Amino acid sequence: MFIIRETFTAKPGNASKLAKMFREALSATPVRNTVRIMTDFVGPFNTVVLETEAEDLASYEKQMQEYMNDTKMREKMTGYTEMYLAGKREIYRVVD
Repeated sequence: MFIIRETFTAKPGNASKLAKMFREALSATPVRNTVRIMTDFVGPFNTVVLETEAEDLASYEKQMQEYMNDTKMREKMTGYTEMYLAGKREIYRVVD
């Protein structure tokens, strides 16, 4: 199993808006229960993290392709790139 963390540094005043946008966009998808959306509590301000679980990287890649081809998802995410300054993706393998 893999954990994928996508971390965004939101523009000031946009972290909650960005997190809400992610939540609303993902709420109608089948993976809504495998994605956590988090905001900073302690640490760098204006941080939004999406944490996704995937059995393997092929299924994660397939999921990402489906999102990119989903017109409703793209519509719900319109303007999200204007809400953050920087981002990164980290992929971890879960050790049993």
